Amino acid sequence: MYRPRVIPCLLLQGQGLVKTIRFSSPTYIGDPMHAVHLFNEYKADELLLLDINASIENRCISIDLVREIGEEVNMPFSVGGGITTLDQIQQLLEAGAERVILGSVAARNPTFVREASNRFGKSSIVVCVDIKRSWLGKNTVVFCNGKQSVKANLIEYVKRMETNGAGELIIQSVDRDGTYQGLDQHVLSEISNELSIPITGIGGLSSLNEITSVHNTLKLNGYGAGSLFVFQGKNQGVLLNYPSCTELKGLFYHNC
Repeated sequence: MYRPRVIPCLLLQGQGLVKTIRFSSPTYIGDPMHAVHLFNEYKADELLLLDINASIENRCISIDLVREIGEEVNMPFSVGGGITTLDQIQQLLEAGAERVILGSVAARNPTFVREASNRFGKSSIVVCVDIKRSWLGKNTVVFCNGKQSVKANLIEYVKRMETNGAGELIIQSVDRDGTYQGLDQHVLSEISNELSIPITGIGGLSSLNEITSVHNTLKLNGYGAGSLFVFQGKNQGVLLNYPSCTELKGLFYHNC
């Protein structure tokens, strides 16, 4: 029986992993390969790895690191950060990534999504849509670590990504990142009602139980989180964790 994916989202900064709050105040949480080994043991559905400084520094996420992960990981994993060329996508896929995540390049040049999809197939191309609410209450698509914004409105933008061949969208709330305030269900509902491609929601997930309540309404294809899977306890100690297979089934099938 189908169930949505529950996905740890790992942020790479330099040689280490960090966790941010609203895309700021990064806290070091450990070595990326150590995290990969643990999530292997936990049998996570999938991993997302994003290099958060790559676009700002005009470089691509490390292909050597992706290759090292690809040699160790026992689950699908998707990578993003600073991707600007088709050759980079080819190298990342050859290094072992199942999919690449396009963010800033999709915002700057939406036709690149079409070029990538035509060459590698839409199942290999994911677009991450970072959303930030303006002081006027308008949901705006931002990129380059939230420092720049696109002119198109949110629904126009996500429809354009679908039309251009994105195989999936990651919808991420900047304002809720690392806050445990809950996913932005209003925005996720608005977008999912307009699109037919898979959607993963990220940003502010408060608990595993929230996944159940959100899924009862929205039926997203994936639910991603960072803080939920890297911190534990009221003092927010770094402790990578992931629900067991039985716990995951219980989130969606209440008779488990």
